[in-house]
Amino acid sequence: MDQVLYVVRAEHARFTHIIPHHHECYELIYYFKGNGTSMIGEHSYHFQAGTYALISPHQQHDEDHRGDAEVLFVGFQTDLSEIGELQGMHQDDREHSIHNYMLQLNTEYTRRGEGTQDYLNDRLHHMLLHLLHRGGNSMYPLFSGDRLQHVLSYMNEHFTQRLSIEMLADMSGYSYDRFRHLFKEKYGASPSRYMLIKRLDYSKHLLASTQMSISDVSAESGFVNDAQFCNMFKRETGITPRSYRKSLQLKSN
Repeated sequence: MDQVLYVVRAEHARFTHIIPHHHECYELIYYFKGNGTSMIGEHSYHFQAGTYALISPHQQHDEDHRGDAEVLFVGFQTDLSEIGELQGMHQDDREHSIHNYMLQLNTEYTRRGEGTQDYLNDRLHHMLLHLLHRGGNSMYPLFSGDRLQHVLSYMNEHFTQRLSIEMLADMSGYSYDRFRHLFKEKYGASPSRYMLIKRLDYSKHLLASTQMSISDVSAESGFVNDAQFCNMFKRETGITPRSYRKSLQLKSN
């Protein structure tokens, strides 16, 4: 039997983070306004106005809102086991079919008159059959697996390039502040500190194994300019890059 359990319309301010959680029932979330990312299980998706998420019972999910958002949640039970195969993020069709079904459900749920539950269940049943018939216009995940590990791997491969924390936060699917907090909590250093150490370690390798100029080592290691490189190097090691190279040469003689 198909049964509507709740219908909730909500507004979220820009940069709102909905912490990971789950429900005992299915949930369909329609995004009327806003944009951001949502982690559903091990998959991260981008959402925007006109998209909707279908989430199975007990499935962990969260949301990071990049802009002011207006959403509608419908919690439900169903005997249609195939519905679980549509879990993920979807784009509504040209006729805005799911948008219209959701508005009907919200209007009737708010009215709560005699016969409301039967009407809600009937509308839900038709919406679910529509979803199964069209198969859902599924959106591909941004990536799968551990979000922070995904970003860390990217940083390890591209640390010599210009990487902004804002870009890395977007890649992770978390807000700027939450990304920095979770990254440091998991890896023991802030994202900027981690990149600095990677660049310095690489610069030491270049100083020891090549005859590249200090300027070239700086650029090759991902630093903005020579001054930044020399200042950071001395701050972390106590000596300049040139002195570091000379000390290695003396040890080898």
